[in-house]
Amino acid sequence: MDYDLVIFDNDGVLVDSEPVANTILAGYLTELGHPTSYEDSLRDYMGSAVHRVHDLVLERTGQTLPADFDETLHMRVFAAFERELVPVEGVVDVLAQLAADGVPYCVASSGSHERIRVGHRKTGLDAWFPDEIVFSADDVGRGKPAPDLFLHAAQRMGVAPARCIVIEDSALGVRAAVAAGMDSYGFTAMTPADKLIGAKGYFQKMTELPVLLKSIKGSE
Repeated sequence: MDYDLVIFDNDGVLVDSEPVANTILAGYLTELGHPTSYEDSLRDYMGSAVHRVHDLVLERTGQTLPADFDETLHMRVFAAFERELVPVEGVVDVLAQLAADGVPYCVASSGSHERIRVGHRKTGLDAWFPDEIVFSADDVGRGKPAPDLFLHAAQRMGVAPARCIVIEDSALGVRAAVAAGMDSYGFTAMTPADKLIGAKGYFQKMTELPVLLKSIKGSE
């Protein structure tokens, strides 16, 4: 099947941010009295918007997080991004190939627009993602696994959901793609394939993605 739009997740797919962000999130939650390991953070929050952190803490403990939780978390994460964030190895070559072939693409992330932009500026990916092809859970009010964000991106890009392929590395993201009626390819660099239930195919290195995308044709 040919597709008319490639939708990239951001964290862990375009920028190598998951180890950085989840280390900080786990440490901050532990600091606040909610013991959380790095592995716990990956399992529970990878691929989700920050409201999921509030929801799960309240559900599990009956406690609410501090009013400045989001602001403090973002401040710590952004500072770490500025120090150490890098693009996912090989992703620039993939983007260059899509552009050369005339295949439309965009990014749809559970992260905020600010988080996306901080990461893209640090890694140089802002050159590949102008504002009009950057979509965030901020735009729809809730993040993955709800399908809203992917449906919003497809609508703004003028492509039917069934003609989209989503590139994801989280179980929540693949669930969102399935709920949106879209195919997805699971990036297994951090998440095993058996956790990415519902993906159409899997790849471990970004250099393998062009082979999976070889049937895609750009919109005429």
